[in-house]
Amino acid sequence: MAKKKKSKRKTIIMKLFISTIYLIIMTVLFVCSYDMFRQKQTILPWQEAESIEDYSYIDISKMSEKFAFYEENNIGLHFIIEEENTGLWHTYIIAINEKDYNTFKPIIDYTYERIEQKPEKIRVYGYPVIVDEKIKELAIKNLTNFLPAENEVEITNENYEEYLSNSYLDTTQEKKEEFNIILCISLLLLFIVFVLFILTIIDKKKEEEVEEYDT
Repeated sequence: MAKKKKSKRKTIIMKLFISTIYLIIMTVLFVCSYDMFRQKQTILPWQEAESIEDYSYIDISKMSEKFAFYEENNIGLHFIIEEENTGLWHTYIIAINEKDYNTFKPIIDYTYERIEQKPEKIRVYGYPVIVDEKIKELAIKNLTNFLPAENEVEITNENYEEYLSNSYLDTTQEKKEEFNIILCISLLLLFIVFVLFILTIIDKKKEEEVEEYDT
């Protein structure tokens, strides 16, 4: 009987040790998987976008009429102003599908003082697109017609990126749901370890073998 109790105690200790290891592995895999998923779902403010893969947003306070137009896909480029709560504002460029023009018309009309009542800001989403030389030339040429009269900065090729960045926000691009192989592998490993954890808990084979020593 003493041998049985000793062997049974060892078996329980071993199962507890293995189960603890599985729990630690599952915790690490879960945290890593969640972090990867969260990063994949993150939508960045435009100022924080660092690559053309960063899905971003801008809150539009004022907006110009289009200064450039891609007729083949009905996309227009517009200047916009994003105002901060502090009163500071930034000028950017966005691309919209011109069939959505009426959505932005109240802000455009307010910008050009066609209406007095200030409309609500509009948040737009999209991906950065690098500005080519033709767009940069058109932007420099037309920006003075949009900026407030008190603006004293002259935009040139040299300081263009400092004030308008090297890209514009293309709101015609929907959020991409890309397959993440690392996330899938992590979830698969998490499932496998979870199954092993359950099997370890419910495994009675070793205990049954110990019972045979009781004579």
